Amino acid sequence: MTARAYCDCHVNIYNEEHILPLYWTLHGRVRKGELSHQSDADSLYTAMADVEKAIIFTLRYADAIGVEGNDELTAAAVKKYPDKFVGFAYVDPRRPDYMDMLHHAIEDLGLKGVKFGPIYNGVHLSDPRLEPVYEYLQKHNIPLTMHMGTTYARNAPVELGRAIHVEPVALKYPDLTMILAHMGHPWYDEAIVVARKQPNVWLEQSALFYRPWQYYNMLVLAEEYRTADKIFFGTDFPFAGVAESADGLININKQVEGTNLPRVSEETIQSILWSNPFKTWWKGDNPLA
Repeated sequence: MTARAYCDCHVNIYNEEHILPLYWTLHGRVRKGELSHQSDADSLYTAMADVEKAIIFTLRYADAIGVEGNDELTAAAVKKYPDKFVGFAYVDPRRPDYMDMLHHAIEDLGLKGVKFGPIYNGVHLSDPRLEPVYEYLQKHNIPLTMHMGTTYARNAPVELGRAIHVEPVALKYPDLTMILAHMGHPWYDEAIVVARKQPNVWLEQSALFYRPWQYYNMLVLAEEYRTADKIFFGTDFPFAGVAESADGLININKQVEGTNLPRVSEETIQSILWSNPFKTWWKGDNPLA
């Protein structure tokens, strides 16, 4: 039986024309095994058959991993499959028109959240260019998902992927919902302790199951810090699929069978699989309503 989940909160959308030569140059550093490179709306709809909802966003990582999409693509996918997709905008604060693009994405295209990769755009979370972004999102009750953790891309300053930099922003903007993608790997301890301290910071575990020892340790640590209930399910499709991501979570304890090592509880496993961001990330404003 195929493992299921309620929502995949981390799905990348782009068409073939958005993939640049750099993407193929770097591909050897991505996880081993066969990966799908089809991430257009129709391919996503098929890939997301085993989830009720999928949060989708494009990437603007042209100079980091060689993908440069646009918010219109995301909005068109939501329009085509409104019962499956919820769209997030992407903000790149290096662009001179980034705030105009953000206003357009939210106010004209109707996207419901924002994605940002500080490590991929080379912009620190404390950069003044991000202040109007934070202010706008907080004012309009719009969640912000951020890539937190390392990457295989050479042109991506690794220091900018550390979740420790999130806390000052969370304190300054206490009503801004912030989601730390990939649980800050390999600095997952930082992500967990920040999420534990700050009520407006959440975690998601996309693209982690294929490093099972690291994944196991971060889930055990999250339980020890009583933060496991703040973790949401995601895949990072097309870099990982729904079934393999769900199976990797369900079977996380197999690697410690026959040992005295602690087990990740069934309660934690099920709470992640059936996590519902639409009840949490928007304060009193469910985007599905």
